[in-house]
Amino acid sequence: MALSGALKLTDLNDFITPSQECIKPVEIKKDPKKRGGAIRIEDDGTYTEGGVVLEKAQITLQDCLACSGCVTSAETVLITTQSQEQLYKVLAANRLAVAEGRPDDVFVVCVSVSPQSRASLAAKYALSMDEAERRLTGYFRSLGVAHVFDTTFSRELSLIEMG
Repeated sequence: MALSGALKLTDLNDFITPSQECIKPVEIKKDPKKRGGAIRIEDDGTYTEGGVVLEKAQITLQDCLACSGCVTSAETVLITTQSQEQLYKVLAANRLAVAEGRPDDVFVVCVSVSPQSRASLAAKYALSMDEAERRLTGYFRSLGVAHVFDTTFSRELSLIEMG
């Protein structure tokens, strides 16, 4: 069996040096007078809290090794190719292709939602699981996503395929 021509094995070293992106992207300095606030990711990739731009965290090798939340190079590829920013870029490109009459340039975008995420959102907004699923599906469809799958579906499908 031959490998796809699109795949290239170039760097098999999974060690990520501390200078690369980390899963702990910002350092939050606690202010005893201030109560917690929402951290937003802006369009340019910066993190803000209450309108204040947060500093990038400086992670030492010791911090990195003690974290046990490492992102390997394979996971880094997934994070960069399946990020929120990448999703918005593809959806915007799809809208442009449709507007310009180029249907062959439209990507079919699929989103998967875990039951845990759906349950968390349902609890947060006092919704039933079914209502949370309907609202999530409606939201993603309004963005231009073609298919929204529950990851339970993919788990069951893989069991059928293996069985």
